[in-house]
Amino acid sequence: MNTTTRQPGPRRGLLGPLALAASLSLVLAGCGGSEPTEDGGATEAAAEVGEPQAGGDLTVLLDAGFAGGWSTGLDPSISNTVGANVPQNYAIFGGLFSLEADENGENAEIVPDQAESYEFSEDGLTLTVKLREGITFSDGTPLNAEAVVWNWIRHLSSGSTGAPQLELDLERPMPELDQQFLDDLYAALPEDVDQGLIEQRLGAIQAVDEHTFEVHFSVANGAFVNAMPSTSLNLIGSPTAYKELGAEAYSQAPVAAGPFTVEANRLSERLELTKNEDYFKEGLPYLDELSFQSVGGDQVLYQTLQAGQGDAIEGLSSVTLINQAQQNPDLTTTLGAPTSPYVIQLNTRTAPFDDKRAREAIYYATDFEAINEGLFGGQGDMSQSFTASGGLFHEPEVEGYRTYDLDKAKELVEEIGGLTVELGTTDIVTARQVTTALQTQWQEAGIDVTIDSKPLGDVITKFTSGEWESMLQTAGAWEPAAGIGVGVRFGSTSPFSGTPLPDGAETATQALQENLNTELDQVLLDAASTVDQDERGELYRQAAEMISDEAYGPFGMAFSPAQVVREGVHGPGLTTPIPALVVNSGVLYDRVWVEQ
Repeated sequence: MNTTTRQPGPRRGLLGPLALAASLSLVLAGCGGSEPTEDGGATEAAAEVGEPQAGGDLTVLLDAGFAGGWSTGLDPSISNTVGANVPQNYAIFGGLFSLEADENGENAEIVPDQAESYEFSEDGLTLTVKLREGITFSDGTPLNAEAVVWNWIRHLSSGSTGAPQLELDLERPMPELDQQFLDDLYAALPEDVDQGLIEQRLGAIQAVDEHTFEVHFSVANGAFVNAMPSTSLNLIGSPTAYKELGAEAYSQAPVAAGPFTVEANRLSERLELTKNEDYFKEGLPYLDELSFQSVGGDQVLYQTLQAGQGDAIEGLSSVTLINQAQQNPDLTTTLGAPTSPYVIQLNTRTAPFDDKRAREAIYYATDFEAINEGLFGGQGDMSQSFTASGGLFHEPEVEGYRTYDLDKAKELVEEIGGLTVELGTTDIVTARQVTTALQTQWQEAGIDVTIDSKPLGDVITKFTSGEWESMLQTAGAWEPAAGIGVGVRFGSTSPFSGTPLPDGAETATQALQENLNTELDQVLLDAASTVDQDERGELYRQAAEMISDEAYGPFGMAFSPAQVVREGVHGPGLTTPIPALVVNSGVLYDRVWVEQ
């Protein structure tokens, strides 16, 4: 059994909920009030920081190609960019749980936030969560167990591509529920929703009393709580506000119990927030106002910060600019622990990569070591699997992994009669640099390559359409079953995977409905379900070998985007290094402060 209890309120030296991971370990010395750490991050000199001060405002700059895009709104139930929009989501919603760590980024652990404690049953099939009493949404209504159930059913049933896939116990009867609750819930769901499935989910997710709810699984889920901060399930909004505002207005300005409330929202441009005076943590947040500004690309991000039109950059990925920032005495630059390496995903469900020889040719034609040297000065954290050194169950080398061999690549290309490939990626500077290098390498092997760089929303659409050939993305997370973990990239039913569907399934939906799994699916499910850490490590080692044996996608270096802030800005996740559950390190904005 696992029971955890933490008290609310300021926790200096702790770091918070994180997003999904894409990291590269760069050993950069801290400048501008920072000191280098042994793991390459930067931590502020304690004598220069002082005690947090209340007041002031902060403008955070986000890359329009990733976190700076929220075109589908900020309602977690329908947004397709929940994992990318961690900065906005945490500031508005807070979270049931958060990932905390020491100031140097070590000893990371999941702790309750709006939740007070959690406990698994001995068989791992039931999770009981106790909420903190007295928390209210900013509209004055209570954040209670009924509100959590309402949110979770919406998150699981409203069609977002970011909705987690859970093995719930759907055999449990639905309890007697207030008719008004059911009416309000169904009014917030798609008109064509499967009512029978909703009733089954209401049997699996139940409010026990006002501040306690239970989740009943059909299979033990040892990774569920670790994964929570990277999913929509962590984000709880006001059912009353949704009913009063309507779907469109709520998506523009969700009402929740986080440290800030929405003042103005121009989708994928600028989000302006003000202090939540009723926030449940006494004395927090420190800031009076917090804004997120979408900016197109690293160079413009850095120039905007230097021009004084912003106070912080979340996720600067250009190594050249990171080095410049570290040499600037007016800036503090902080890197997180690398958790997620680049991967070239290959879509086995369509030509040309339904032919294993074509996939093998990509492995042999890819020299990530050379890219690491050329683009990242050899400082990348290399991996042959879906984790990096900052994550759990890291496997830097995998037995039988195909390494760079240009002659073998050429032989395979000739054997299959030529190879033409479209290589897609998210339109951010580092990804574009890597795809250009890959194009050059592959052309040397006789592979004809076209690059297709798109904004995040368009990449998601491309994935879900199934009409893609190869994608440069990131894979893995601090917890492999969380965030953009291995299941997202290599599970057969994930919308972001190109691995083969299970035998007997023509679609991922059919596989889910009929509970069909591939051998790799089963290993990943077993690894996620067991609570034995040694057993989990062995299963993830097996998964890494299976991905390698079938040549589903070669892995490369992990890159940790930098957090860069102007002088006088402080806070966990901005000026202290942390591992990432998503691409960029998460920030606890309720504890961010600026010198007055």
